[in-house]
Amino acid sequence: MGRGKVVLKRIENSISRQVTFSKRRSGLIKKAFELSILCEAEVALLIFSSSGKFYQFASHDIDRTTAKYRREVGLPDSNNPHFRTMEFWRSEIEELKRSINTLEARLKHLSGEDILALGMKELKQLERQLKTGVERVRSRKRRMVSDHTTLLKGRHKQLQEENACLQKRLNELQDGNTSSRSVLGENACNIFQPRNFLPDEGGLLNEAENVSRFI
Repeated sequence: MGRGKVVLKRIENSISRQVTFSKRRSGLIKKAFELSILCEAEVALLIFSSSGKFYQFASHDIDRTTAKYRREVGLPDSNNPHFRTMEFWRSEIEELKRSINTLEARLKHLSGEDILALGMKELKQLERQLKTGVERVRSRKRRMVSDHTTLLKGRHKQLQEENACLQKRLNELQDGNTSSRSVLGENACNIFQPRNFLPDEGGLLNEAENVSRFI
């Protein structure tokens, strides 16, 4: 009984997909090795997994094979410094684009969007991340409320102390004003007390008698 026809489509189960990748990758490298031995072919094989992991096989020096490939297809020489610089920045741009896409996808997941394609493992991990984030937000919120309350209590105590000092100063000023009024009252009485500016009666009589003698 022959094997059934394999339908070429993405394997949804991540474990089965990884197992199939490992088997097919090993088989592909084996075929490339056999081809280089049996037919004296110069073979170079580059493989990148879905997670970005790199695998390679080369029957000869891979740099020489890559340079030959570039000459055949009309690409610039990789030994050119300008080309290496352009390649470096192109690689950096691609890496940044992948990072941006990954971060945008994670942000959508955290906001509850585009989660239909997530499996149970990814959903549980997302749930743990959300719980951790909520706990951190609540902890920060409690800390801010506590700090603000402490600040207000300190300010209230300071205002009470300032108010007590002002009240004490006001009482001292009032007592001083009362004492000043008492002293001024006594001085006023002494100033306005009636005085006898006329000579006494006996002196006037004596003066009259002296005058009459001369007359």
